[in-house]
Amino acid sequence: MIAEYQIRVLPQTAASEGAIKEYVAREQGLDVRTINHVRVLKRSIDARQRTIYVNLKVRAYVNEVPTDDEYVVTTYGDVSQSQPVIVVGAGPGGLFAALRLIELGAKPIVLERGKNVHDRKRDLALIAKTQSVDPESNYCFGEGGAGAYSDGKLYTRSKKRGPTEKILNVFCQHGASTAILADAHPHIGTDRLPRVIENMRNTILSSGGEVHFQTRMTRLIVHGQAVVGVEAVSPSGERTFMGPVILATGHSARDVYRYLAEAKIEIEPKALAMGVRLEHPSMLIDQLQYHRREGRGKYLPAAEYSYVTQVDGRGVYSFCMCPGGFVIPAATGREQIVVNGMSPSNRGTRWSNSGMVVEIRPEDVDGEVDDASSPLKMMHFQEQLERATWQQGNMRQTAPAQRMADFVNGRLSYDLPPSSYAPGLLSSPLHFWLPQMIAHRLQQGFRKFGQMSHGFLTNEAVVIATETRTSSPVRILRHHETLQHVRLAGLFPCGEGAGYAGGIVSAGVDGERCAESAYSYLMDLAG
Repeated sequence: MIAEYQIRVLPQTAASEGAIKEYVAREQGLDVRTINHVRVLKRSIDARQRTIYVNLKVRAYVNEVPTDDEYVVTTYGDVSQSQPVIVVGAGPGGLFAALRLIELGAKPIVLERGKNVHDRKRDLALIAKTQSVDPESNYCFGEGGAGAYSDGKLYTRSKKRGPTEKILNVFCQHGASTAILADAHPHIGTDRLPRVIENMRNTILSSGGEVHFQTRMTRLIVHGQAVVGVEAVSPSGERTFMGPVILATGHSARDVYRYLAEAKIEIEPKALAMGVRLEHPSMLIDQLQYHRREGRGKYLPAAEYSYVTQVDGRGVYSFCMCPGGFVIPAATGREQIVVNGMSPSNRGTRWSNSGMVVEIRPEDVDGEVDDASSPLKMMHFQEQLERATWQQGNMRQTAPAQRMADFVNGRLSYDLPPSSYAPGLLSSPLHFWLPQMIAHRLQQGFRKFGQMSHGFLTNEAVVIATETRTSSPVRILRHHETLQHVRLAGLFPCGEGAGYAGGIVSAGVDGERCAESAYSYLMDLAG
């Protein structure tokens, strides 16, 4: 017999397969010796009360041996002689587009401006040592995109773009833990995700696709009203690649946005969120979220939080929360400071951090940028804030920072608490020089969050400037049904960089949809 049960157990029970077997046997009146295996299908923590429970959906194999796979396997055939589709960018949107093209029978040619995931890691380590950023190999550019070394969180609230289970199953097929299929907030971990990404690349190559690193697209090749290829530059010189184009460049490819604007390819400014990284001691967050002095203890994971409120007509909320993680330098060029967060798979560091951001709409920046009519005005506002942060950080990657309660009360912090941010922090009056539409709303938002969770608003926490790359500052216009650009056939703007996704999973889903549309376009051309 194979049966599924919904159970509610203490954390120490949920941590052991043997304990789960005993619980199911007791509740269902079974002999525990007949339960050969239990598989956890869904897992979530209920910490609303003093006694913490774990909600589980389990599949019990009673007098049965499991013969089904823990995940759904996708078959990838040989496409070496098939029609090509150019995929610009090897982030989640591009990688999942490439894999879906192989499923359908097209040959993906992936162009990635940065380095492969392992060579890229060495450049990231140099940021803290040299206080400089390689503009082609950093936390945003390179194989795996912005998610590869900034956490690998797979949770998404958005279901409208399509089912997310396929994305998680493909990750498992390429080496991710099957726990991501069960967890309410799945997470691979910065230490494990690079290997998964490398396996995905190997699948593309072994199926006859191509992957070209350090190959940056410079322009689209347009014949009439159709995109037929791209020109790119690599260490070996200029290169031309022919085929329909899936444009999956990520949210920080500002040279691409400038090119699109200059080429009169329709784009529009898009609302996004900007603010700061807020870092607490992880023990404090564990104590607050689990409502107990010992914090997470032995059986619970590092605690997460989510806060949202409205201040002066704009949303203020936590974003990309990293329990037991690090704050990282995520700039992509000179004269920028950008901060982000990541966590290893065990979420075991002394700190927990989150983006704390304010909703910014295009009309909000009209008095802040020189050309309020430009489709790039949100990008220009991002650039201004990142440059101002760099200047406040002594023109290095040293990030300006302020204790949380001092920021809220408009006081200078004379010293700062220990931080995970490797390039170092510099005490700075963020409340004074941040744009007031951001600083004021953050101050009010922090007060409200402190009322929701007493102890959250504290000088043990540090506010680190600035978090600006929450999403793309533009949207590349495309048809709702075909996903092609509104005026250019053969161009499929994709994922987060095109303004149609907000994280690894949603970018992966959008990548698959763009691949399907590109394949249909190829079939129509063939006729």
